[in-house]
Amino acid sequence: MTDKGFLEKVNRRIDENKTEMLASLSELLSIPSVAVETDGPMPFGEDVDRVYRRMLEMGRAAGFDTFDADGYGGHIDYDGTEDGVIGVIGHLDVVPEGDGWDFDPYGGQVADGYVQGRGASDDKGPVVASFYAMKALKECGFEPAKTIRLVLGLDEETNWNGMRYYLERTPDLPEAGFTPDADFPVIRAEMGILVFDIVAKLPKSRGKGLELSSLTGGTAANAVPDFARAVLYETSGGKYTLIREAAADCAEAYGWDISCKGVGKGLEISVRGKAAHGAHPDLGVNAVSILMEFLGRLNFLNDGVTDFVNFYNERIGFDLHGERIGCALEDEDSGKLVFNVGKAEVDKGAAKLTVNIRYPVSAGGEEVYAGIMQVLDEYGYGIVKDLERLPINIDAESELVTTLMDIYRAQTGDTESSPLVIGGGTYARAMDNIVAFGARFPGEPDVGHQRNEKISVENMVKLTRIYAEALYELARAEEE
Repeated sequence: MTDKGFLEKVNRRIDENKTEMLASLSELLSIPSVAVETDGPMPFGEDVDRVYRRMLEMGRAAGFDTFDADGYGGHIDYDGTEDGVIGVIGHLDVVPEGDGWDFDPYGGQVADGYVQGRGASDDKGPVVASFYAMKALKECGFEPAKTIRLVLGLDEETNWNGMRYYLERTPDLPEAGFTPDADFPVIRAEMGILVFDIVAKLPKSRGKGLELSSLTGGTAANAVPDFARAVLYETSGGKYTLIREAAADCAEAYGWDISCKGVGKGLEISVRGKAAHGAHPDLGVNAVSILMEFLGRLNFLNDGVTDFVNFYNERIGFDLHGERIGCALEDEDSGKLVFNVGKAEVDKGAAKLTVNIRYPVSAGGEEVYAGIMQVLDEYGYGIVKDLERLPINIDAESELVTTLMDIYRAQTGDTESSPLVIGGGTYARAMDNIVAFGARFPGEPDVGHQRNEKISVENMVKLTRIYAEALYELARAEEE
């Protein structure tokens, strides 16, 4: 039976540790831990290594054991009295900050009831809450039967190479647990994920006319681009007056944030969209799609450029479910496939779109590719595959899911919400019997991967309480 009195004691300790917890989070947020794969002892760059080493130091200072897999990842252990491991799987890397913030993305400020900065909600804030849940349990004298393990991933936002390296070298993988890296109440299933490039070669231009010198947009496959830029050059010496007028007309007619300025002898066209997580492109506005729609109104000298722009507008455009590119799959559990162009890059010789897809749990990656290739073959374009993460699907009536649901309902009073299926991809896929459990509460805006990312102080305390009870329930000795 759950000792309610003990959990009340733990909650009081969490309150006492709040100032320290917020200071720890602020410190970690001040480190711009965007993973960049490198050679040597810091496989994901100096900043990722710095935030990782600091987290291990915090673990040792609190009296926990730590393990380091050669800088590729590690964990903090709260040793149990019996066999078995309960895992909390988090990550310390972040997506690039982008621009347009109202505050320093790496300032770690506590202001207006929020802790502000890139990673506050995804995933440094939830990792810190999980750590302080462990710390409060330990300081209140809890003796777990099963070891509680906080796993520190370092390249969750990129290729998961660090997690694979870590798993090959760590003993005693968790038998159950959660990742604090999605939504409440509990994520019982996650859609499959594909990342790939659509590529096209562009012929050399002949003659004189309007050239597309370059096009760039987006910073990450798994984010909706909030900025895109094209540089045009009129090789015949013509003026750009009509293009400027067309941009102004589109801005007025459609509400697009589009602007033009001279760059040397060329013209730069800049578009602002709205960032969002790649799993929820409906919450954003894709700047690349806006820019392509505008470029489709121009007459380019290079037929290859015209063909590629037309392909984008005819087969992708503002579609979010692959409707016109041959992959509009769906099922009852998952709903519709999610299609996001995360990055675009065009120069005088080639064009590339980086696409991030979330496909239904009943489908497979090859089914998605087969549908897309039927369309791309018409244009003579190709695909370069990057990664696939297979879907996971855990029974809503499993012991793990029902235990976490009971804790969430007791802590929040929310009896209406049910286990979810999401398009997001978490480290729940990395190990068996792991589900995503928080950290975003129902009805709250999703600020992960967006400018002005932050987490409320109130939610940090609430998360720590929820995770403390979850770890208590999952790791305590079974009643005889």
